[in-house]
Amino acid sequence: MTAKLSEQDVLDEEERLRKYVRALPDDKRFAFHQQAEKQLKDPDTYATLNYIFIAGLHHFYLGKWIRGLLNISIFITGIIMLFTPLVLVGILIMVFISAIELYALFRSQVIVQAHNNAIMEKIYRKITKVNTSRRCS
Repeated sequence: MTAKLSEQDVLDEEERLRKYVRALPDDKRFAFHQQAEKQLKDPDTYATLNYIFIAGLHHFYLGKWIRGLLNISIFITGIIMLFTPLVLVGILIMVFISAIELYALFRSQVIVQAHNNAIMEKIYRKITKVNTSRRCS
């Protein structure tokens, strides 16, 4: 997710998708909700995984494996450096990663909702075989 993710834009996108889903025939709406229930993520779980400060776990929760591995690798590198002559570099790395994670923690609701919007968009397209992106509506 981008750092410039606007809460209002995310809410507007969610409402746009919900309108599309409400307009579906009953069978397709049921199929949409069945798939969405399995795939949508919970913002509280994301925030909890971020809060326990094992850097990167929340990325894995959203399926962002590369970002999660990169995050946890950098964090572990910082920890290892604490036991070398590069203690200050290790501390700086850990402070830097912690600051980024703290920002993500406070924006967890918006980050997860944007992720869920993308999932709902994908499910809707799959069910209806229609492109619903903003550029086409």
